[in-house]
Amino acid sequence: MKTVLVSGASIAGPSVAFWLARYGFDVTLIEIAPAVRSGGYPIDLRGPAVDVVERMELLEALKAAHVDTRRIIIFDPTGEKVRVVETGGRNDEQARDLEVRRTDLTSLLFDKTRNDVEYLFGESIVSLSSHEGGVDVAFRSGKQRKFDIVIGTDGLHSNTRGLAFGTEHSFERYIGRCYAVFSIPNYIDLSHEGLISMNEEKMAALYPAGQSDVLHALLAFKYDEHKVQELLTAKDRREIVAERFAGWGWEVPRMIEMMRESDDLFLDTMSQVRMPCWSTGRVVVAGDAAHAPTFRSGQGSSLAMIGAYILAGEIASNEDRATAFANYENIMRPFAEANQALAYKYDPSPEEKMSAYKAITLPDYSRLKVN
Repeated sequence: MKTVLVSGASIAGPSVAFWLARYGFDVTLIEIAPAVRSGGYPIDLRGPAVDVVERMELLEALKAAHVDTRRIIIFDPTGEKVRVVETGGRNDEQARDLEVRRTDLTSLLFDKTRNDVEYLFGESIVSLSSHEGGVDVAFRSGKQRKFDIVIGTDGLHSNTRGLAFGTEHSFERYIGRCYAVFSIPNYIDLSHEGLISMNEEKMAALYPAGQSDVLHALLAFKYDEHKVQELLTAKDRREIVAERFAGWGWEVPRMIEMMRESDDLFLDTMSQVRMPCWSTGRVVVAGDAAHAPTFRSGQGSSLAMIGAYILAGEIASNEDRATAFANYENIMRPFAEANQALAYKYDPSPEEKMSAYKAITLPDYSRLKVN
């Protein structure tokens, strides 16, 4: 098992590629986008995920990129302040946690792997056939190649998972909400704090990326599962979102106004991926493609980096791919499911969160030969 194809260059993909290249594998990483994706809301790396980035020698660079959100102010739908959650006065364990812009993490991962991994941008898989001798892959470009292993790290709506395991409908678990994210000017000079207005059915949030002239805006709302696809493809979806927040106070009217003019609106479902098995033949999935938790858990990026570390370590430790894949899933699945459970709680306690964040002990792969 020496040639590996990884599909998806967000977080899990470059992370697993880094470790596999370090262990001496020939890694090809494809990404349908024309370049490394930029933008995106700030993401968190907690607990064992920080240990992983330290082992990747990325910790200092990520510390320098730390957004440092010091408090979250929560309001009700009228704009009345409900409470303030201080995030600056953390204990020693929490002080290691990182919050960085997604684009900073993906750029660092690309820079860390670009010389050791074959990157193919603007490329995707159109068919694959897993057999005893390898995986025959046909690409959108018309090229065909053979690999020992294919790893799908292409997110919630994974193309690789669909080709190897079946339709998305079989594995996606809609948790009753949709969300819209978009960038707007920092019209309130927000710095180092997040603002949230919410009740049990809807949430509006504003987050800066440190000291920035840009705010990340989010609108999340309950929506009928049977009407979701209609919403996602509707030409007037901005107005449908606006209607959901009609009568909402606080900063929402201004957010809606700016959403209508936004050129980077992203609208999707809050869905998890629940699979009975993460591998089939020589194909395996990782990150959101295997166990998307939704952003409500706050753990998607941590799960992606931890899972990538474990998957690569098990592949490098075991000549038999089935054993490697089984070990990876046995170690990772309980941790993934503990963090997925957070998304179903309206307001999980700090103790519940910490229990999920720490529900894994990282294996030690330092014995493996480094290329």
